[in-house]
Amino acid sequence: MTEPGTRPEHDEAHGGALGSRLNWLRAAVLGANDGVVSTAGLVVGVAGATDDRSALLTAGLAGLLAGSMSMAAGEYVSVSTQRDSEKAALAQEKRELKEQPEAELQELTDLLMDRGLSHDVAREAAEQLTERDALRAHARVELGIDPDELTNPWHAAWASFLAFTAGALLPLLAIVLPPPGWRLPVTVGSVLVALAFTGYSSARMGSAEPRPAVWRNMAGGALAMAVTYGAGSLLGAAGV
Repeated sequence: MTEPGTRPEHDEAHGGALGSRLNWLRAAVLGANDGVVSTAGLVVGVAGATDDRSALLTAGLAGLLAGSMSMAAGEYVSVSTQRDSEKAALAQEKRELKEQPEAELQELTDLLMDRGLSHDVAREAAEQLTERDALRAHARVELGIDPDELTNPWHAAWASFLAFTAGALLPLLAIVLPPPGWRLPVTVGSVLVALAFTGYSSARMGSAEPRPAVWRNMAGGALAMAVTYGAGSLLGAAGV
């Protein structure tokens, strides 16, 4: 009866690892999307007021650095809070295992039964998992946490920083590299293509229909660029 005792933990770990990788990938795509939209809106707005390359480069770099640092700091704080919650949950589970082992064994049995095992098989599986590593078993089955792979705030911060930077580089390069007459169309075109890609990717990772996500993403980016360009043009005309 070894199989029933080991499979639930294995499945939980496998599913948790896959879910974690998908979440990281989705966060990277959305971070890059934010970099594209926010930086594109900024540089297109400045382009509405001036065609000076140094001004566009300065504004784009400032937006890139401010946005990437903000994303990294926000992700670090968020994931640090999540990690603290995971540690607290593990500490509480450890206390409960020490103070009321029988109740915890029954709880693990019930959780395994909820996953489709019969009472006898679930009981034997719970006993074997408890004998091997009670805290790990409860962490994975009850809490959905792998004690050896707690969320890392530094990894999250760097991932957000790099994703935003990668997305922001596209509109920044598109607005400063072409000659003046081509800057705006090249930037708008490249940004819309990038937004179509990120919209498609995020939809596919969420098992959703890609077309609505692509159009929403492109429409949002186009609206942001139109608004900021209009504002920049008005300010430039007013000599502000």
